[in-house]
Amino acid sequence: MGNFIKNRKPAADTFTPFTGLEDADSLPTGDIYVPFEEWKNRRQDMLKRNGRLGVILSNTDDVSELEADLERLDLIVLEFPKMSDGRAFTQARLLRERYGYKNEIRATGDVLRDQIFYMQRCGFDAFEVREDQDINSILKAFDEMTVTYQPAADEEFPIWRR
Repeated sequence: MGNFIKNRKPAADTFTPFTGLEDADSLPTGDIYVPFEEWKNRRQDMLKRNGRLGVILSNTDDVSELEADLERLDLIVLEFPKMSDGRAFTQARLLRERYGYKNEIRATGDVLRDQIFYMQRCGFDAFEVREDQDINSILKAFDEMTVTYQPAADEEFPIWRR
């Protein structure tokens, strides 16, 4: 993984990706996130374990399938497989605005400086940034725009209503 940013600051990532379980007795401890399919297949076992829990969704997964479990999830990771695929923007907005998800939403994959400001507006609050990206430059991107016109996850009202 690359550099990690949370709440607009460099941070340590306390979560570990976990790809599969052999049986219910092999549940890992600590903070983990699992692929969505693993979550669907082993949901009850996952809820019994100690440690914080998250799910990673591909950008083709339907976030509404998590609606009943959102209060139990500490983290939702959304994937950007390539710069030109922005479906995770929509997933983040749905999680924040339609479903009221309050915990961490993390962007992973092709997370680029030019999109950080917009990712934040859609509800992302954590970012796994590739090693070839300059983290200081990315941190500056959060403040490059000072006026927003449209409502979004980070601003409920359009500029004309503020």
